[in-house]
Amino acid sequence: MESKQMEITQVKKGTNVIIDDAPCKVVDIQISKPGKHGHAKVRISAIGLIDEKKRVIVKPGHDKINVPMVDKRNAQVLSVTGNKANVMDVETFETFDMDIPEELVGTITEGISVLYWELAGQKVMKQVK
Repeated sequence: MESKQMEITQVKKGTNVIIDDAPCKVVDIQISKPGKHGHAKVRISAIGLIDEKKRVIVKPGHDKINVPMVDKRNAQVLSVTGNKANVMDVETFETFDMDIPEELVGTITEGISVLYWELAGQKVMKQVK
């Protein structure tokens, strides 16, 4: 998975990070004050971008954390079967099947354009264009 490193104290709400080898979106961050003999601790709560599982990590404030490189692309829907859609990338003309997220189930029809993210070797449909 392509990623870059970032200071853990620079992470903000809404930032994408990698926790337990899974790309996640930060929903809460808490920074404790340094103690007499210790460092400040950073507690990050995040939701998985692919599996939507909640993950929590606690690290010292001087550590670094990996940030995934998200490739945002456009595609056209060729056909819909149940909760799967066959789509074609508009730039590379590659065709592949994608799961339709629950929030987009009624809106995906043949011929419309969608935005999808490619991260961690998986493609995730995000919105209708």
